[in-house]
Amino acid sequence: MEEFWKKQLESAQIRIGKGSNHFTMNRGSFRYKKRYEWSRNLSKTGVEKSEHTYRVLYKDPKTGNGYFLEGTEKDGLVKITFGGNAAGVNRYWITLPSDATEEIYGCGETYSELNLKKNLVRIFVAEHQNALRIGGKIIREKIRGPKYEKKLGFEKYESYYVQPTFVSSKKYFLHADTKEFAEFDFRKDDSMTLHFNERPVLYLGSGKTYEDISREMRKLFGYYGKLPDWVHDGAILAIQEGCTAVDRRVKAARDAGAKVCGVWSQDWCGCRRTGFGYQVMWNWEADEELYPNLKDKIQEWKAQGIHFLGYINPFMALEKPLYKYASEHGYCVKDPEGKDYLVTITTFPAAMIDFTNPDAYNWYKEIIKKNMIGIGLSGWMADFGEYLPVDAVLYNHEDAAKWHNEWPAIWARMNREAIEECGKKDEIFYFTRAGYTGSIGNTPMMWTGDQHVDWSVDDGLPSVIPASLSLAMSGQPITHSDIGGYTTVMHMTRSKELLMRWEEMNVFTPLYRFHEGNQPSRNVQFDTDEELLKHLAKMSKLHAALKPYIKSLEKEAEEGVPMMRPLFYYYEKTKMDMTEYLFGRDFLVAPVVQKGAESRTVFLPEDEWEGLWDQKEYKPGEHTAKAPIGMIPVYVRNNHAVSEDVLDSLRKIMSE
Repeated sequence: MEEFWKKQLESAQIRIGKGSNHFTMNRGSFRYKKRYEWSRNLSKTGVEKSEHTYRVLYKDPKTGNGYFLEGTEKDGLVKITFGGNAAGVNRYWITLPSDATEEIYGCGETYSELNLKKNLVRIFVAEHQNALRIGGKIIREKIRGPKYEKKLGFEKYESYYVQPTFVSSKKYFLHADTKEFAEFDFRKDDSMTLHFNERPVLYLGSGKTYEDISREMRKLFGYYGKLPDWVHDGAILAIQEGCTAVDRRVKAARDAGAKVCGVWSQDWCGCRRTGFGYQVMWNWEADEELYPNLKDKIQEWKAQGIHFLGYINPFMALEKPLYKYASEHGYCVKDPEGKDYLVTITTFPAAMIDFTNPDAYNWYKEIIKKNMIGIGLSGWMADFGEYLPVDAVLYNHEDAAKWHNEWPAIWARMNREAIEECGKKDEIFYFTRAGYTGSIGNTPMMWTGDQHVDWSVDDGLPSVIPASLSLAMSGQPITHSDIGGYTTVMHMTRSKELLMRWEEMNVFTPLYRFHEGNQPSRNVQFDTDEELLKHLAKMSKLHAALKPYIKSLEKEAEEGVPMMRPLFYYYEKTKMDMTEYLFGRDFLVAPVVQKGAESRTVFLPEDEWEGLWDQKEYKPGEHTAKAPIGMIPVYVRNNHAVSEDVLDSLRKIMSE
């Protein structure tokens, strides 16, 4: 490691400058404009070595000012700082060596690519589902029909979760300690350029294997802790529209033989019907019309083994009492005119709580503690976090653009603190969508956001796999997706086939949780007909049978090793495949992600494999796997550590 990082330091090229950003936000998505007053390359003048530091010296050829990159190593982690007289400088470019064979992974969550080489990555959290992009897709499909395999250029996408962290196929990772907008440019074969808006601090770590690297990243990023035991006992069903609906639909699922451990009711706090669909009323207290006596009902359901989950985000509905209180007490983010900043999300405006105001932060945390934990909720979706406008006026009077990236991590931390302060850490969990540096230690689990209810490789069912694996390579060990997807627009509605295929995939993920979508009545649901209920029964039983194995993966996740892993994580010479993944070390999962497919090509890397269902031996290479609905191709490594009881249970359930 020492020889490597010193060589990287000696090879680094530095450019400095002064510039400004002009970003405009529309429904969480941004238009990016950057301007530079000046920029110039620094000249390298020498190297200074000491027992504990290694410093490369630079000089500004115009001003004569001196600068340096200094590396220090401690416990295998190298910290690199940039120093010198940087008055009047607010732009920094650090160029490091690379080559055409190097592959780059991570940088948060990416849906259309896994290897980031040849791409420019923006480090700025945003709404992934750009309204203009969705509109363009709908129009194209109306004219030409669906083109599920078509992807837009990488630069067209934004992401809920970004992080200035990448892992190289050369077995090292780099993390930049920065909060502002940044760009990581991997487009050149022979170099990579990291562009920052503030003086950066870099961390380098390495390992012999990707597992080593994941563990090193864990030391830097921390870890939230284990999940409640009950979450692995079956399905978490998405059910809305009141207690009666919950009772009726849970009974139907259980009567069909399904394993149900929870119900997720987004509308526990009320609903809002809009042109976009059936949406949550953002007023964080139980809605007495939809859910009368909810506290008592939660206890009744819990006695039946059904845990009740809700929903919350950092916004407040303008027509409700919580917003009135927050506004009167000055708890909202302000606009440049000093008014509450009203942000339009889909079709309606809402106010955002100001996390930089300690009183507002604590007030909102108390809402979680009293109105959610206090009535017995066992978990919730902690949505959003990526919408802080860059021109907002904050309580602490600091530049909102410098807080924008950090906002989702602060939001996750508030949820963690609320649970810990109530002494419920091993009983309650939440899952978040947006993220940045700091999220890993503050959230028990991510979910991959609002996928389309279709087969498109960049936004639908297939996009879940690269999203999960890119998060894994960024240090985020536990992720899952909404079974069935979310986004329904015009002709784009969930089919029976899509829902069943999504269920099959999510059996072999950390959490088996459904979503009704933004227009439930237009989407197929888990209980739409008897065949779907039968399918739910089998898939939920399979997931519950995996509990001992998933618990073992949880222990690995505590060390930073992700539950879902790309094939190259262990098989480095394997070809890149974004339609397969490893669930732990021992299961290779190849979901069916193409509409109408009854079989698929499966690539097995260099190892000895056994089909989970047919128990036949398979050699490395390509195979055609039969995959009728209800039969997901899964393979077990011959030298596996899965208990035979688990394998026997899985096979027995599948054969029923």
